[in-house]
Amino acid sequence: MKYINLVKLCVGAAQIEDLIAWQSSRAWPEGQPIHVTRMWPKREDELLAGGSLYWVFKGQILARQKVISLEEVIGADGIRRCAISLDLNIIRTQATARRAFQGWRYLTQEDSPPDLSRTRPAEVPLPSDLARALADIGLI
Repeated sequence: MKYINLVKLCVGAAQIEDLIAWQSSRAWPEGQPIHVTRMWPKREDELLAGGSLYWVFKGQILARQKVISLEEVIGADGIRRCAISLDLNIIRTQATARRAFQGWRYLTQEDSPPDLSRTRPAEVPLPSDLARALADIGLI
């Protein structure tokens, strides 16, 4: 079955361990970490059919979390937002360069970086400048 993923900058985190520490330090309402965003994905059915949220750290996708559900939340300002409920398990992926952007973007299955094997728990990412330069000329 076809599904779609999301990709999002992991603001305030320099590495995967920062995301792990932040998520594990919180008491989540349903026991699952959530990420609240202003926009509701229009491709909700495709996202919930097996999609993940891919996290970008310093210009590189390095990890993903499976999307469990989308829930409406109303902020203190009265604005409707989307709470993306995520699996507790953070899966490391092959380092893939990604330019900065605002909000989130869709990421197709074909364009999603592969997971790292369990025997290879980490990958040393390219320096951000080098990754961007290689992406600019289409090498990664």
